[in-house]
Amino acid sequence: MELLTDPQVWIAFLTLTVLEIVLGIDNIVFISIVSSKLPEEQRAKARRVGLALALVTRILLLLSLSWMMKLTTPLFAPFGHEVSGRDLILLGGGLFLVYKAVMEIHTKLEGEEHGKHADGKATFASVIATILVLDVVFSLDSVITAIGMANDIPVMIAAVVVAVIVMLIFATPVSNFVEKHPTVKMLALSFLVLIGVNLVAEGWGQHIPKGYTYFAMAFAVGVEMLNLKMRAKGEAVRLRKEYEEG
Repeated sequence: MELLTDPQVWIAFLTLTVLEIVLGIDNIVFISIVSSKLPEEQRAKARRVGLALALVTRILLLLSLSWMMKLTTPLFAPFGHEVSGRDLILLGGGLFLVYKAVMEIHTKLEGEEHGKHADGKATFASVIATILVLDVVFSLDSVITAIGMANDIPVMIAAVVVAVIVMLIFATPVSNFVEKHPTVKMLALSFLVLIGVNLVAEGWGQHIPKGYTYFAMAFAVGVEMLNLKMRAKGEAVRLRKEYEEG
């Protein structure tokens, strides 16, 4: 009851919830793109399972704080740079994300048939496995933020649950919008490359403020929205001319 009546707890909860939602945007984009490889009737289920796995992963990490703290212990020091378990997870996850995004971009540029020949037909299990791997990486970032923002495990878990529910609500509209506009999908894949590079840099000890990354992403989205509006207006003019001439 003391947690419910403490205004500082509510401030931490609301702030952390907003941050978790912002940090979860890249997760939604990744899940949307990966699930698009499946038949249409399986995509919504894949998104739900993917976000449910993200929720479970984050809660398990929050409940294993002692293990999380051990991840920061240096394991070895190549070229004089100390590398911890957390760094290895970020490096591996970042490289994996860059690889998947670049392969998807390559598929889009070369054509769907080329992509199918290269990667094989996606199955529900393979898509979920891919989502699970990246959920661990994204959850690590999210949990580290939660630990820094709040001191009470129940507050952290509540914020993560609310954030995932919000992500679940918006996952389908975001997926539909990305799938409907090919240029937006290419932009989203470029964001995943950017996020992957950031993870690799972070894993190698080069911290890049997230504000810079999110500003660049927001600016690019703003420009793309203007392009979409311009193309829609041009298409309307073209259809009106065809109607008048016909």
